[in-house]
Amino acid sequence: MAGLFCVPMNAERLIGVVDRVSYGSGKVSAWLIVALTLVVSVEVFKRYILNAPTAWIFDFNNMLYGTLFMMCGAYTLAQGGHVRADFIYARLSPRRQAVLDLALYVLFFVPGILALIYAGYDYAAISWRIGEHSTVTAEGPPVYHFKTVIPVAGALVMLQGLAEIVRCIVCLRTGAWPERIRDVEEIDVVEEQLAHSQFVDEESRRAAAASAHAIEEAARHRTAVSESERRDG
Repeated sequence: MAGLFCVPMNAERLIGVVDRVSYGSGKVSAWLIVALTLVVSVEVFKRYILNAPTAWIFDFNNMLYGTLFMMCGAYTLAQGGHVRADFIYARLSPRRQAVLDLALYVLFFVPGILALIYAGYDYAAISWRIGEHSTVTAEGPPVYHFKTVIPVAGALVMLQGLAEIVRCIVCLRTGAWPERIRDVEEIDVVEEQLAHSQFVDEESRRAAAASAHAIEEAARHRTAVSESERRDG
């Protein structure tokens, strides 16, 4: 049992490398939303202004959105952004959180994602073999390249999941969660917009930034108080 916790000394460096891979894949895939927006805008113009709709656009939109959804899974996991029962989880100590996460990863996550990769690979291989095209709409486009996204996205999620398992083990050893890569948050967007606004004077800008920071600090304070009360209790 003790061997379970014998992770390499550079475990956090390994976690950081995998986090950056997931972060990068998510950031690159996020640009698909720009492509999707452009495609939908052009199609709306063609359909309602020119009365010349594109037969296969529904399939293409599904492919863009499906690829975006799947390829951002590893990024979301790296950011700790997937839905969880926070009202229970947040009351646990880091080590207990790690025990719960580790059990769920081993029992459910790893088998489930392995099954996804295996089934997705077979699904994509058959699609490539037969040169599959969509039958949802007329003149359906090829879908084998889209189905290839399934095993690729699954592999990225599995890689990040293994990093999360190592993260759990590190937490069990140290009693603290390793740091995650910090992404832009809402408060950063507010400050950026205020900084470049030509319609907000300096005093209003400072007041708005201070208000946004106060809201953020209040949320952090509530979390800290809840954690303190839990420990004292």
